[in-house]
Amino acid sequence: MLIIVAVGLFLAGVTIWPAVPELKACVRLAWGDASPTGEIHAFVLKAIAALEMVNAQYPFLLYAHDWLAFAHIMLAILFAGAARDPVRNKWIIQCGLIMCATVPVLAGICHSMRGLPAGWFWIDFAFAPGAALPLWIAYRDIKALEQSGKT
Repeated sequence: MLIIVAVGLFLAGVTIWPAVPELKACVRLAWGDASPTGEIHAFVLKAIAALEMVNAQYPFLLYAHDWLAFAHIMLAILFAGAARDPVRNKWIIQCGLIMCATVPVLAGICHSMRGLPAGWFWIDFAFAPGAALPLWIAYRDIKALEQSGKT
């Protein structure tokens, strides 16, 4: 379960750099070449245009993306490392569960501040249970292992 979380975090990190081609591919897959058909479609097109403009005129602003990618990759290493000795490192799983619980809080606060469409909250929110489920399973298994005395 911890390796699943680690791989997810690693992929989330390395896919930050090619964001524009990825977003364009998603748009083609979901909507084709149609004009914006809804709030999310229009928002993704606006995000692509903004990323292209920032990259062309102010590429240093995308340095924040570099650090976001770095953080995801480092967290992936942390969870992969916890898989080596999960009982001794159960605090990492507990921390991960706390992070999952706070994702909706941050999304709820920041979405309206940043002008994101209301529906985007649910896209961000989906990452919390997506990571929390394998973390909870790992934590449950660690507790059972501890109780069995086979640590």
